[in-house]
Amino acid sequence: MTTGRTAGHGPLAGVRVVELAGIGPGPFAGMLLADLGADVVRVDRPGGSALAIDPAHDVTNRNKRSVIVDLKAPDGPARVLDLAARADVLIEGNRPGVAERLGVGPGDCHARNPRLVYGRMTGWGQDGPLAHRAGHDVSYIAVTGALGMIGTPDRPPPVPANLLGDYAGGSLYLVVGVLAALHHARVNGTGQVVDAAIVDGTAHLSAMIHGMLSAGGWQDRRAANLLDGGCPYYGTYETADGGYMAVGALEPQFYDAFVDLLGLEDLREARTDWTRWGELREAVAARFRSRTRDEWTARFEGSDACVAPVLSLREAPHHPHLAARGTFTDHGGITQPAPAPRFSATPTAVRTGPARPGADTPEVARDWDIPELVTDRVKTPAETAAGTPAEAHATTIETTPAPTAATASVTPSVTTPVTTSATTPVKDFPHRGD
Repeated sequence: MTTGRTAGHGPLAGVRVVELAGIGPGPFAGMLLADLGADVVRVDRPGGSALAIDPAHDVTNRNKRSVIVDLKAPDGPARVLDLAARADVLIEGNRPGVAERLGVGPGDCHARNPRLVYGRMTGWGQDGPLAHRAGHDVSYIAVTGALGMIGTPDRPPPVPANLLGDYAGGSLYLVVGVLAALHHARVNGTGQVVDAAIVDGTAHLSAMIHGMLSAGGWQDRRAANLLDGGCPYYGTYETADGGYMAVGALEPQFYDAFVDLLGLEDLREARTDWTRWGELREAVAARFRSRTRDEWTARFEGSDACVAPVLSLREAPHHPHLAARGTFTDHGGITQPAPAPRFSATPTAVRTGPARPGADTPEVARDWDIPELVTDRVKTPAETAAGTPAEAHATTIETTPAPTAATASVTPSVTTPVTTSATTPVKDFPHRGD
């Protein structure tokens, strides 16, 4: 594994990752790796993404560093290949074939670094009839059957933000694949391509449901099953003030505590009698509508009834349990989820705020020993907006070659002064997050 020269925190400290900037699941996967301690360098394009938010608030770019490379400029691909040659992992989210056309596909990168793990994040995958078609989270989860399981039968399936497809079926599977391939590369000395498709990951998430369907324990329709809102003691209910309570009292002992605290002891036997589920649902709904959300929260406090208030994004950080665990943190004035999971020996943290496009170019050039990143530097968005020539920011930096797995024992330490400039024209290239 490449040993990075930048101090890190977390179990992936020393792992180097190149992220070709995109939207959605790719940046989130990069954030996960960065949160775990990897040195993630995001290669931003001139002009940014059409769907990007203000870079100062893009939490998915925290703990990363950024350089700007125009992949359509003559020397653009060479700069990315220089990064790939020194990296352990590269992740990209273009449509199949785009990276190859730009000269930074797996073949080009592996020619420079055979140990590289090349992670590809797409919606439809690298092959198949839809591989080259556009799509987004909702498109992908729709064809996997996952979207069709959500909601009530009398209304269209509700969209679960982009959490289910982009991040659960996409980012998490890309990271699992990358880490597995990284382990293989360390053991066997060879890298490989990881084809992470949102349709594959989302379908995989439904493995248990497919098993239940095969066994006759799941009906292939919405709100008719134990875990999809069909069961009256596994769902959500409105309260007197327009809030909601979530109920998950599946097991007998939890159900008994639930109906006791609701004052519905006479409906204990309805748990296993599905012919009475309509009666049970109406009674539970009527009881929840009799008090406010906060009153019901207090009522169920300290019990094992598996009942919790449904909180908003702004309310969640103040929940007593989440506050006690530090599930959310504040960095640079932005309240955000803290890195997860937690490690006893190699703790993680939000070390830096969102990387600003191109702001870390001199440091990356020094730490990764790629002085050309600076001499070929494209202006940052701030410089472009101010009308400031990149040459006006010329800086002399010292670059010390960082050892890679292949050169750590033979590369001498040398110091080279580099004067920065940027003459590369700003062009666009096709990035897409999913």
